[in-house]
Amino acid sequence: MWIHLKRIRKKYLYDNDFMYALKTTKKTTEVHSSSYKAIYYVGGGSAMFNVPKNKEIQKIAMDIYEKQEGVISAVCHGTAGIVFLKKSDGEYVVKNKRVNGFPEDHEKKEKEYFKSFSFLIRKTVEDHRGKFFFSDVADEHLEVDGRLVTGQNPASVPKLVREVINIINSK
Repeated sequence: MWIHLKRIRKKYLYDNDFMYALKTTKKTTEVHSSSYKAIYYVGGGSAMFNVPKNKEIQKIAMDIYEKQEGVISAVCHGTAGIVFLKKSDGEYVVKNKRVNGFPEDHEKKEKEYFKSFSFLIRKTVEDHRGKFFFSDVADEHLEVDGRLVTGQNPASVPKLVREVINIINSK
């Protein structure tokens, strides 16, 4: 496994386009939300840390959602990024919304990574009065509720992207 990971790292290390993208990625303070109609929270366990309660990212997301009337989307653990988002009226974005993502029901609870999570996605959505839906771990599953589009896993991404584009184009 480590040999495979080293090969992947080496591949990206010598990929000029990838390295350029890293070097020129904007800081959150450089992002002008007025230039965007959607925000996408990508999955992966790292999305559980630093993103969900990051005030700068939250502001960008809420400006896109409320000021631009844009779309908030997330897939897999990326849903962690939306569970603490609050609208200008103080209500959580997920309140009364159909939401999907990678639930704790599919996590390996005995593993150290899981023990390091400071919150659980499904539980937090439900605590914030959202309606969380999920299916078998490998199934494509998407929930679309107004301008909130959430998917369960990477298999859901193509459909998620089409839905986000459809919502943007319908305006």
